[in-house]
Amino acid sequence: MLVVLYALGAFLIGSIPFGYLIGRAFYRTDIRTQGSGNIGAMNALRTLGKTGAAAVLLLDAFKGFAPVYLLAAHGTPHEAVAVVAAAAVAGHCFSPWLGWKGGKGVATSFGAIFALSWKAGLVSVGAWILGSLVVTQYSSVGSMLGNVVSPVSLYLFTGSIWYAAYGAAAAILIIYTHRENIGRLRSGTESRIGLFSKRQTPRP
Repeated sequence: MLVVLYALGAFLIGSIPFGYLIGRAFYRTDIRTQGSGNIGAMNALRTLGKTGAAAVLLLDAFKGFAPVYLLAAHGTPHEAVAVVAAAAVAGHCFSPWLGWKGGKGVATSFGAIFALSWKAGLVSVGAWILGSLVVTQYSSVGSMLGNVVSPVSLYLFTGSIWYAAYGAAAAILIIYTHRENIGRLRSGTESRIGLFSKRQTPRP
């Protein structure tokens, strides 16, 4: 019963649509109607600019980090922590506040990975940088790569099969949420990272 309650709490935390809230509160913009329509940091970068994107990225990552770290730091069994981590990511991807729609889950998953093992977190971020900035300039490639490597890195650094299972489940979910990106990559129409796009300023 406690695991169910923890998972429900993590799901609700993960479901907070910070991209939507920041866009409406500070930019008078519904991020869902701009760019790719996604509420995550990459669409925030294209729609809100670097400051808005940084805020969305950090808050989305915190949604995954906070509940997982609190449980892991108190010696909660690994299987319960893994379930809570998965629930936080699922909450971001399927937010009840947005009609069971949400983001891709990448930042929230990275936050959970850092809470489980900062070393595994660095591996995932390094894989994102490699896939997104060094090799392809497509954030979607790095996002999927950063999560695909997480089951192995989590197991190597923690020795926990449950944490590795979380990494595998999150990777499958994030590949699923990127299914449209995969289609655009195949057709050559995927958008590249707009790090140097013009920054929007908050509207009064």
